[in-house]
This record gives sequence, structure tokens and C-alpha cells, in this order.
Amino acid sequence: MIVQRRFAIIGHKTPSTGTAISLNDLPGLSGRLDVLARAINSTLFLSHGIRKNSQITLHLMGGEGPPRRVVFDGAELGGVRSDERSISGHIRTLVKSRLPPIGIWEKVSSGIYHSGGDLETTMKEWKEEGVDISVLDKEGRIMDKETLKGDIIGFILSDDLPFDEHEREIISEYKKVSIGKKWLQGHSCIAIIHHIIDAIEVN
Repeated sequence: MIVQRRFAIIGHKTPSTGTAISLNDLPGLSGRLDVLARAINSTLFLSHGIRKNSQITLHLMGGEGPPRRVVFDGAELGGVRSDERSISGHIRTLVKSRLPPIGIWEKVSSGIYHSGGDLETTMKEWKEEGVDISVLDKEGRIMDKETLKGDIIGFILSDDLPFDEHEREIISEYKKVSIGKKWLQGHSCIAIIHHIIDAIEVN
């Protein structure tokens, strides 16, 4: 059975609107957009292809505008190269556009959609779709076949900042899973999760 994988990552400082994103300063002026771009890369790109069974939802929480969600869906994705600058360019273009209402997903290009809303909105949608949701936490149970249930599994992770108080409240109802006892960067965690699930599927 091919397991559908979803990742939800928080971009606490990444601007949700406007023209602040600079491709020449992804870590600084762009609010650690480099972290999100690497997470997209690890979620979707293989050495020679795209993971069709995976998608990632970015939560752009920075700047003065309301939060924006952006989905990169491997089942449809096209016209996106795997390097950080190319990925970030798509996001830079997107945040200049009108923000869709919460719950309305508008297509930007092949495999890229955006909508209003925040992590709470995404978790509500995931639950309605039957996603088995886990929070990535080094203090959680080590991830194995028993921690992964269902045909669609989802993981919540943050950028270079910890979850804030409101986010911790939202994720408190979900189980915590771990891939080890050290804090790793988000894109590395995603790559390891793929490796574990790939191995489970083979067995």
C-alpha cells in the first residue's frame, strides 16, 4: 500500500503578503524562507522525479497581513525546479496576489494552491479528510509501523522557531512521534520520515 504523506510547517517570520521577499536574502529579509524552501525540496523531490504521494502546507505567518497557507502537491506539481531560489521565487510571486478567503483553495499553477487560514484551519481540514496526524517531537514515541495508521498520514513541524503558545494548544490533542533524541532541521526530519515510511511500505 502506498501511504499518502502530508507535512504542515509553520513559517513564523515569512511574510504572507507584500513585496518583502528577497531572493538574495532568504534567511533575513524573507523571514527564513530558506527553511521552508528546503522543507518543500525534501517533501517532494527525488533524485530523478517527484514524490507523487506527498504534499506540504506552508503557513506564512509573518508581516502585517493575515496568515496565508500555501500547498505544494506532488501529484500535480510541474514547472518547479528543486533549488531554493526557484522554489522561493514561486512563493514571492504568490504573496503579491490577493489572499483567498479561509477554506477556499485557489490554484496558482500546476500543483500550487493558496488560501487564507492558519494551522488550526489546516488541522480541521485534515481531520475531516481522515488524516492520521502526528506532531514531530524528540520527546515523542519513536516512529515505527505502530505509530503510523491509515492511508494518509500527516506531520506537523515548525521552522527555526519553536511552536508558540497558541500553536502548542492546537497540537496538544495529537500524538507525538520522534525520529531520534536530537533536534534536527526540518528538511532533514522530512527526509528521514520518508525513509522510514518507504522501508515500511517495502516490508
